[in-house]
Order: sequence, then structure tokens, then C-alpha cells
Amino acid sequence: MKRMIGKAAARGRRRLRPAAAQWLTLFGIGIMLGITLAAFKLSASALDAHRAHERQTASGQIAPSKERTVSSEVRDKPDGMQEKEGKIASNSDELEQTIVKVYLMKEKRIERVPLEIYVRGVVAAEMPMDFELEALKAQAIAARTYIVRRLAFHDNSGMPSSNGAKGAEVTDTVEHQVYVPLAELAKRWPEDKRKSYSEKLKQAVDQTKGRIITYDGEPIQAVFFSTSNGYTENSEDYWAQEIPYLRSVSSPWDKELSPRYKETIRFDLTEFYQKLGLESEGSGKPAIRVINKTAGGRIGELIVGKKRLTGREVREKLGLASSQFIWTIKGDSIAFTTYGYGHGVGMSQWGANGMAKTGVKAEDILAHYYSGTKVEQASKLSSRY
Repeated sequence: MKRMIGKAAARGRRRLRPAAAQWLTLFGIGIMLGITLAAFKLSASALDAHRAHERQTASGQIAPSKERTVSSEVRDKPDGMQEKEGKIASNSDELEQTIVKVYLMKEKRIERVPLEIYVRGVVAAEMPMDFELEALKAQAIAARTYIVRRLAFHDNSGMPSSNGAKGAEVTDTVEHQVYVPLAELAKRWPEDKRKSYSEKLKQAVDQTKGRIITYDGEPIQAVFFSTSNGYTENSEDYWAQEIPYLRSVSSPWDKELSPRYKETIRFDLTEFYQKLGLESEGSGKPAIRVINKTAGGRIGELIVGKKRLTGREVREKLGLASSQFIWTIKGDSIAFTTYGYGHGVGMSQWGANGMAKTGVKAEDILAHYYSGTKVEQASKLSSRY
């Protein structure tokens, strides 16, 4: 959920779509660290929204810096470990018995890693190691929540159809969560930082072991992105689905900290018209008018010429960093200046780092960005089902 941090255009990505009001009962899945769900009820609309969101996140989640940290690969499981596939471990001590099957897209092979090692690889890929420890811990909890929810719902959305990916549960790309095999880290980190970064990464994951974010007793859709424009978005302002814990909140830290807060991109007018699917208006300047803005201060809708578009559509068609933008037209070109980086829904990674710098703990960072949620051990959920 690229984002924070990685390079993919926001790492943000997936379209939430409303579904039928029918309830779907999910059987036979043990949910993380001590959760055995005898019956798990989830509305079809929420499940559809989640799956569509997973696909969309690939186009919206973004890394805070232009260079993404990559992780390494663990080819062998720890000595004596017995694998448990197809369900989550029954308690926190058995966490590493839950195997996550990750399809490595470039290598076209499946890597099987213990769940907590998978979380390490995601944190290493999604967030720079020079971030504050509490921000890294918040990212670890979000990453763990994502994979626990996906395994619990047997969610296979976004998986490639190639035979090599058969049996895998998640890819290593922004379509899901960026993951780096742990063995690669030593090659990616500066030599003088390898030991300290490795220890810091391990600390972030170990200190949050088994902890996930919940809302009404269920693991949430823990979406995240790189950099806010000062506020996050309501989910329905970017996707179709209103989700109670994905509400617009302030995030003032990003402006001062993130190198991706502001950027400008230029197009010649012919290219601009083509990308938006508009007929060229010759040498005339396009008439652009904003119709409304979102709760997060981004552009909701605007009219270009005679065509009505959403801010998201303009962002995606033009490849802009954010749906908050201003424009200037000079001669035969148009320049867009954007504020923020990513879809803007959920946790801002640079904002999380800013909060951590002021002494805010990981749990409070997550409570800020995911309204009405709490962080708890997955094993505590078992009594509710």
C-alpha cells in the first residue's frame, strides 16, 4: 500500500466499488496470532471494496523518496520451523509458522517466508530506514494488518494469471505491498549503515509482533501513501466506497519534511488534450474551471473545455503526483504544480515520520490516521467470534 515509500506513482492504487447489501459468511480461517474464526461475517460491499481497493492502490500509493529501499530474500526457513499454510497461526508464539507465499514479479517465482519476515521485507521496501523508529513501527503494524486481512478473506485479487504465480497469495509490487527479500538489503544499504539499519528494522517488527489495526473487531484496510497536502482524504472522495475509519484528518508535518511535497510537470497543449481524451482546440488556451474540492482540499471535479472530469481522473491521465494541483498556461504549454504525493487516503508516511519526531508513539500515529480504530493483538479477537 507502495507508500509510503517506494517509487511507484504514489504507490497508491485500487478502486473501491460499492457492492450488494448481502452478507457473506466466511468459514474456516484462523486470523493472525491466535485467531480462529469459526464464522467471519463481512458485507459483500466491504469485501468488494477491499478487493477493488487492492487493485487501485497500485496506482495511488507512493514512496516518500525517489529511491525505494529494497529488501532481501530468505530462501530457507528457520531450523525446526514447521510450516502452516492456508491459515494464520493459532497464537503469537506460532507466528512464524504461518507462511506467506509471495510472487516475485521480476524473478517470476514464488518465495515462501514466515509472516513476520514478510512484514520486515515490506517495511524495508516501503519506508526509509532513516525514519523514526515509531514511524517504522506504525508501518509494520499497517503492513501486518494488510496481509492478515488478505489471508483471512482468502483474497486473491490482483494476482497475475501466469502459471508461475499459481498458489501465491500476494505479489511483491504496489498492486499489493512492495516487498523486498531480506537477503537483498545488504546490497541496497550503504555499507556503514547496514548493521544499524538491520537492527532498527528488526526492532520495529519485533516490538510490534502480532499487532494489527482493528475497527469493530475486524482488521482494517490499512491503506497508506507517501505525502499529504496537509490533509488526508475521505475514502469516498477518491474511491467509491465510504469507509468509516478512512476519514480526512490534518497532516501538517509533510510540507516541511517530504521531498515530494511539491513538484511541477509540463505538457505541450497537444499532449495535454490527447492525454485527457479531448479534441485539440488548436492554438487556443484550454478553459479549465474547478467545480468543487474534497474534504482534503484536493480537486473533486473540474471542467476542461466542455468535458467534466474528476481530480482523480486528471491526476491519473496526466500522471500527476496528487489530485491537488494548480496550473499555468504559457504559449503552447501547460504546467501543473502538485501538492502532496499519492492518493491521500489513510496514513501519510511522511506525516507519520513527522509525528514520530515530536514524540508520538506508533499506536497514536495509527489512531490519528485511521479514525476510530485501535491497535491490538490479533489473539484478542478470538473471543468475539
